Amino acid sequence: MLPLYVVNNHGQFNHLIQRMLRDMDIPTTMIANDTPPADLARGCRGIFLGGGPTLDRTGVAADYLDLGLPVLGICLGLHIIATARGGAVRRGASGGFGAVEVDILEHNDILQGYPDRIPVWASHADEVSVVPEGFIRLAESAICGVEAIASPGERLYGVQWHPEVSHTVNGRLLFENFDRICSE
Repeated sequence: MLPLYVVNNHGQFNHLIQRMLRDMDIPTTMIANDTPPADLARGCRGIFLGGGPTLDRTGVAADYLDLGLPVLGICLGLHIIATARGGAVRRGASGGFGAVEVDILEHNDILQGYPDRIPVWASHADEVSVVPEGFIRLAESAICGVEAIASPGERLYGVQWHPEVSHTVNGRLLFENFDRICSE
């Protein structure tokens, strides 16, 4: 089985994404965000766009969205998806990392199995302010109107929170759902 790639966008938690996948016995490889897109198309069955400090340091990660592979963006990865598809990102009013209660608006394939409200760990230093055309807003919170989005037809998904950290309740389920999507 081909692995899932974790794109390293210089974030402090990218190794935790890879660790959680390995703990789930899901083959995974971390790659640099300047890896040529053609190399990804041949070597994996899905892509995680990991977090990082700024959109200015995301290399060619936005080009990976056009490979026809499923993509799950986490935090900055969500921002890459949103801006690459015509949405917008702004500074968040709530700032850095902390606990947030997220309300699930749409229980689609990526959020299947979650209750209507989940406690998560997220950074809101930046957040999506305009959802790209053709995307569905999947979740919101009291401090952020766009906690998760999806373009199911393209199999592009993004979440503002960090499912890979222990502070997020049942973050593993998000990875299980994405692994299933990548296996379909």
